[in-house]
Amino acid sequence: MTKRAAKKTVKKAATPLPGKRVRGSETGRPIMALLDLASRRQLLRAVWELRHGPLKFRPLQQACGDISPSLLNRRLRELRDAELVELSIDGYRLTTLGVGLYRAFEPITAWADGWAESLKRRSAKR
Repeated sequence: MTKRAAKKTVKKAATPLPGKRVRGSETGRPIMALLDLASRRQLLRAVWELRHGPLKFRPLQQACGDISPSLLNRRLRELRDAELVELSIDGYRLTTLGVGLYRAFEPITAWADGWAESLKRRSAKR
């Protein structure tokens, strides 16, 4: 099989959503759908960059570290499919669900900061 033929047979993964089969869950348990979605490269970065308000495509791409336009388009499509991001006249913005997801990560961010500080203190003692 040629490389070209092999590419045609590759099926793009559907956006992980609750109630549908996702990585780690045959039944699409909501937490497993979220973890599958959140584990996609640069997806959470896009959510993070939209936390302060809408951004048009190019500014969002730059805020995400100049990721490729095709990758950003895929992630935005997945976020829109999951109803976490919407496109408005001002650009892409978090929906109410998207803001809720961002806020759900705030305690994890605080934990991660404490973890980093603990490791820093530990390595300073050595």
